[in-house]
Amino acid sequence: MEFPGIEPRVDLFFILFGILFLAAGWLPRQLGRLPLSPAMVYVGLGILLFTLFDLPNPDPLVWDIAAERLSELIVIIALMITGLKLDRRVGLRRWGTTWRLLVITMPLTIAGVALLGWWAVGLAPASALLLGAVMAPTDPVLAEDVQVGEPHKGREDEVRFGLTSESGLNDGLAFPFTNLAIAVAVVGLAPEGWLGDWLLVDVLYRVGMGVVVGLAAGYGLTYLLFHLPRDRAFAHKRTGFVALAITLLVYGVTEVLGGYGFIAVFVTPVLMRHLEWAEKYHEELHDFVEETEQLLRVMVLFLFGGAIAGGLLAPLTLNAVLAGLAFLFLVRPLFGMLAFPFSGVPYQERLALSFFGIRGIGSFYYLAYALNRESFEGAEMLWALVGFVVLVSIVVHGLAGSPVMGWFERHWRELEGETEGETTDALPTDTRAG
Repeated sequence: MEFPGIEPRVDLFFILFGILFLAAGWLPRQLGRLPLSPAMVYVGLGILLFTLFDLPNPDPLVWDIAAERLSELIVIIALMITGLKLDRRVGLRRWGTTWRLLVITMPLTIAGVALLGWWAVGLAPASALLLGAVMAPTDPVLAEDVQVGEPHKGREDEVRFGLTSESGLNDGLAFPFTNLAIAVAVVGLAPEGWLGDWLLVDVLYRVGMGVVVGLAAGYGLTYLLFHLPRDRAFAHKRTGFVALAITLLVYGVTEVLGGYGFIAVFVTPVLMRHLEWAEKYHEELHDFVEETEQLLRVMVLFLFGGAIAGGLLAPLTLNAVLAGLAFLFLVRPLFGMLAFPFSGVPYQERLALSFFGIRGIGSFYYLAYALNRESFEGAEMLWALVGFVVLVSIVVHGLAGSPVMGWFERHWRELEGETEGETTDALPTDTRAG
């Protein structure tokens, strides 16, 4: 029996996403010690089901606005989660690993990838620069296995902390370089056509506005949530969905003011944790947005698998494949290691920090954002190359994440006699925090 106005294909999508959302809650516990990550399974299911069934091809070049907005939403939620996770106070010394990865590794990576894109793949200068900017951010969405634990739950060793805090900040700091690629695509490489506006607007103003709004929101929301209602009934009925409201509000206000919302959405929860570290409500906020992010992650990865089945990687050449592998296994590791001279960080930890530069949904967002605002030569190749790098990253880092971090945890316990929740930099015992 058929009902008018109901497409069977729409019904099939309801079934598919129902199964996927159920898998989001069931799979992580079932995979256990298997050498698989949930991300690998979701992408694999997308490839399989879009190959077997007559489903519309979720080509990001066709569904360009949807690709940008969906990836944008999941990244800002992931940045809120990342900020809420961090137990360590912000400081030059305490966040030394983060600053090194941002100031040294990130710009060198952008330059290295742009050079590879131009020399090895044959991309035009603007497209090569865009590739470098797109590949710069360590992904906050897919790095769960190598990130710190939930608020107040520990697991904040130097490797996990460095990778988590890096992913929180470099997603916003990749924006000036993305806008630089757009400017070069419009006016060419000559710096007199873009340098002044880029430095004043895209770097100074927009980065500064993201920080200012994040700080203002952090202070204001801390007072609103933790001080104003303390003697009222609301204090006992707080719910986690407020975190989603904070995410959307802070991001929207920052973007309206012309700042980088990614930066503000990360700075806000970091400051809220700093001001009210012991508050248990942070755990409720974290848990709600984490569940929301998991559902969106499943959807994006499934559609990514569908795009692969639909031919996303078809434009790849041998040179492009080699360039993608070189980025993951040579460029990021090399420039990651160069960030730690005289740092005191043990060699094994430097290797982990350098190797686990996971690429993912943030790269999808930046590429969709740029291509929706300006025409770039070789757009199909850009999507193919970025998709290939993300796919390899999902597989390789997914296989290596849990075993490597498990080895580190055992190693640290053996060396330091570490007890649960014990760390010199965690806020409860940080005597330097005042």
